[in-house]
Amino acid sequence: MNNLFSTNLNYQKLVSQFGSPLLILDKATIRYQYLALHKALPNVTLHYALKPLPLNTVVSVLKELGASFDLASNGEVDIVKSANVDPKTCIHTHPIKKDQDIKYALEYGCNVFVYDNETELEKFTKYKDQVKLLLRVSFPNPETKVDLSKKFGTTPENVLNLLQKAKDKGFNIYGLSFHVGSQVPNSKRHVEAITSCNNLINQAQDLGINISVLDIGGGFPVDYQNAEPIDIDSFCAPIREALKNTPKNVQILAEPGRFISAPAMHNICTVTGISRRFDKNWYYLDDGVYCSYSGQIFDHVCYPKFTPYNSHINVESCVLAGPTCDSIDVIAEDIKLPKLKLNDLLVGKMMGAYTIATATEFNFIPKSKIIELDLADSSSTIYTEELLNAA
Repeated sequence: MNNLFSTNLNYQKLVSQFGSPLLILDKATIRYQYLALHKALPNVTLHYALKPLPLNTVVSVLKELGASFDLASNGEVDIVKSANVDPKTCIHTHPIKKDQDIKYALEYGCNVFVYDNETELEKFTKYKDQVKLLLRVSFPNPETKVDLSKKFGTTPENVLNLLQKAKDKGFNIYGLSFHVGSQVPNSKRHVEAITSCNNLINQAQDLGINISVLDIGGGFPVDYQNAEPIDIDSFCAPIREALKNTPKNVQILAEPGRFISAPAMHNICTVTGISRRFDKNWYYLDDGVYCSYSGQIFDHVCYPKFTPYNSHINVESCVLAGPTCDSIDVIAEDIKLPKLKLNDLLVGKMMGAYTIATATEFNFIPKSKIIELDLADSSSTIYTEELLNAA
């Protein structure tokens, strides 16, 4: 199956045709990643989290595969709505919401929400007969740079109390959810969280509180260093084993985002200026950390970067700087590349997650143009042999 892992693109041809900077989105890679995770977690309903790459095309491709969706804002509701996604395949997982956010999602038809404290629970009182509630549990994870339990989730010790309060108020308690962090290095914390939740589910049922769903969140990693497919089956093997102890009547959900979107996009930008500073060549590019490389700041990720020109020959340490007037706009301070010329290209791989989604137009510099390919479909309008290098 052709995708961005297996196909060499003619980057110069793409820039000649569409300009620079560019983000190349491949639908085939979206499919490849989704199906790999679906195979690794065969009894889990995958709700794609729109946050890392909230594009209509991504939603449409995943909808065709039968995916479900994870929403966290009114704008994300608009995206799935415009793609005619069945609202019953969506969950709204932002733990803190305005009343208008709840109302907006309900008007669309999405009625599954998350809460993690009493104040949030009270917000649903006037919608009590319409909503199903997931209680988010906190499982801090020091092994990840983005610990999502720091900001959200109640402690396991407080779960039964919050479930009982919801039951006493007459709410439809749907289940438990957690998120062990983003880009986790191993599945150990998933297993610990699942084991803890399994115990809590059994304790809740002993109290007469029925739990129908366990949402195991996201965090499924990608290989930024090598820009190659990760062995997601091996990563998920301990998770599958832990889920065997989940009560049989409990449905399992997950919220993959980065795993599906990150490998599906390449960035192409151009050298627009060259200066010798502090005994190094500085190459000024038409893309930077305020735009497509924004994830280096917000997501703490270093994307694989290379030039299409003999990239391992006569390399020297250099600096890659972005196009804005801000001194923070530096992509790399000490990267080894061959000597570059004006109009040479730099390519970034694995740039589908938290790149264009967090990009700005600071200095009134526009965001990178997105070009869509389908490397599995030779009839695609811009999939031509001219855009591919000879193997």
